[in-house]
Amino acid sequence: MASNPPPAISPERGRPPGYFPKTQSTWAGYVPALLFAPIELLGGMTLLGVRIVGSAITRPVGYWRAVRDEMYYVLKVSWFPIVAAISTFGLMVGIHCINFTKLVGAPNRCGQYFYIVNFRDFSPWINSLVVAGVIGAAISSDLGARKVREELDALEVLGTDPIRELVLPRIVSITLLTPMLLIVSVQIVMVDALISTVVTGGVPANEYLALVYTNLTVVEIAAGILKATITGFVIGIVCAYKGLNAAGGSAGVGRAVNQAVVISFVLVFSISGIFNMIVLGLFPELQTLR
Repeated sequence: MASNPPPAISPERGRPPGYFPKTQSTWAGYVPALLFAPIELLGGMTLLGVRIVGSAITRPVGYWRAVRDEMYYVLKVSWFPIVAAISTFGLMVGIHCINFTKLVGAPNRCGQYFYIVNFRDFSPWINSLVVAGVIGAAISSDLGARKVREELDALEVLGTDPIRELVLPRIVSITLLTPMLLIVSVQIVMVDALISTVVTGGVPANEYLALVYTNLTVVEIAAGILKATITGFVIGIVCAYKGLNAAGGSAGVGRAVNQAVVISFVLVFSISGIFNMIVLGLFPELQTLR
């Protein structure tokens, strides 16, 4: 008696048609949609990331002008919300920090504690969220609009690789911009902390700056820049993938942008926690307060 074939993946599961060709395997039909969807999403983003890295390394020419133009455009439209968000949150957290250190009787140590929290968690977190909400959303919406208008299919018919021409410059630009913006974010937040410490806490500015520079190490700076670079690349991949897989007209593009930003927020938290644990495990001296 012949065995029944495995059930096919039904279109009622609600998954939008992917930009990359999908093939059914013998086990895929048995996996529930609730479990298959994140596996499919992770696999698609991984394939896109590998394709982007491979294209950038094997052919490292021909896209840098587009990267420059993309970086200029992104900075032009996003510098104000980024500076406003970071300045506001930095001043708010700085006031809370000096109030807490005054309660425990050590207001002059606020610069030391705030620098560590700022460089490891606060500034990378705020910077990445703003990058995902502003730059990542723009990438996802632009690619999604091109997808639903079938511009990507038209480029393929003309013999042009849309991944190389449209996605690669955006991924490279957001990967380079995120650590650059982190440096600016850290400086803005440290100035906010200086203002709150001197004005609210009455701590001399030289004590605040002395403790900040005492805890300023090369390992701390390099780890923060590396984490920001990884975070920017992941945000770019997620937003590009959701844009490339948008379907259902303008409403589908809106859903893709919303999903891209939410997934980016979750991955930012995950990457930050895992990366900090790895760095502190490799360099235990960073856990010592100077």
